[in-house]
Amino acid sequence: MAEWVLGIETSCDETSAAVLRRDESRAELAGLSILSQDVHRIFGGVVPELASRAHVQVLGSVVERALADAGIGLSRLDGVTVTAGPGLVGALLVGVMYGKTLAFSLDRPLLGVNHLEGHLFAPTLEDPELVPPFVGLLVSGGHTMLLDVPAWGEYRLLGQTLDDAAGEAFDKVAKLLGLGYPGGAPIERLAREGQPGRFRFPRPMLQEVERDGPHRYAFSFSGLKTAVLRTVQRSPGGELTELDHQTRADIAWGFQDAVNEVLVAKTAAAVDALGYSTAMVGGGVACNRALVARLRERLASRARVSVASPRLNTDNAAMIAAAGAWRLARGERSGWDLEARDDLPLPGLVAPQPVSGPDA
Repeated sequence: MAEWVLGIETSCDETSAAVLRRDESRAELAGLSILSQDVHRIFGGVVPELASRAHVQVLGSVVERALADAGIGLSRLDGVTVTAGPGLVGALLVGVMYGKTLAFSLDRPLLGVNHLEGHLFAPTLEDPELVPPFVGLLVSGGHTMLLDVPAWGEYRLLGQTLDDAAGEAFDKVAKLLGLGYPGGAPIERLAREGQPGRFRFPRPMLQEVERDGPHRYAFSFSGLKTAVLRTVQRSPGGELTELDHQTRADIAWGFQDAVNEVLVAKTAAAVDALGYSTAMVGGGVACNRALVARLRERLASRARVSVASPRLNTDNAAMIAAAGAWRLARGERSGWDLEARDDLPLPGLVAPQPVSGPDA
């Protein structure tokens, strides 16, 4: 018998609700509503208080829209899932309190979902063949990590960023180039006009892959961001306004190329070391077509690459419903004391362990 699961996502600046229809074989997305908060563009980044207020104002109507798309009413729901973390704690609280109230009033099970686990499940809504084991690369504005996924609910951390996340670096470099917020899509568009090779920026920690060092799968993008800043400062007059369009495009190409080379090299190294035939990429940066194309080219003879469509890679409730539905089917439940946590750990996560190359 099919079950209907509601997902709620309010971890940052997207207010989203989704309805999932799950049977014994697979989960199917029946309704999805995502409302982005444009107000943050004015400030060049997310303002937590404004994000929380916006969620309060629109969450109810966003849930109604998702239910309408699915063609069902609240009474048909079999469970409520909601992002409990990580994210902005004020924004998370809005979704958690709404989800708890709704589940309690309907007498339905409630489940708090980890946002990162949601990203891992996102491609399954379009790619039913994505099943463990696989290497998972999660790249977003707040996180960059490489995971060994031997089974759903079991995650081994191979490496993560030591400072800035990849998405954060994209946002900051976009601001340096006068492209606004968020920065991923504008940088990718501008980079298509760039001249390859004019600006070659550092490949942070790439040498660790070649040396099979202790930080083989770790990332660092703070220094790369600083290198771009210095390039802008060395321009005539030392001001952004002095950069012509082509120079900005060349810088964008050089920056994107550096980030993607590191992400691809480390993911490919993990695939080789573990011997898996599948890799998945999730998170907002997974919308970058150049990254996906480069990874598929690198792994063409060894592994297939699973990536969700852009609307399921950015923050959305469909991925929360997918991860939550899987856990609900296992009998998991959250209590009415569920709390929002900005540092919520990924469930089942095991600390980094050495994974050497095939010839080590």
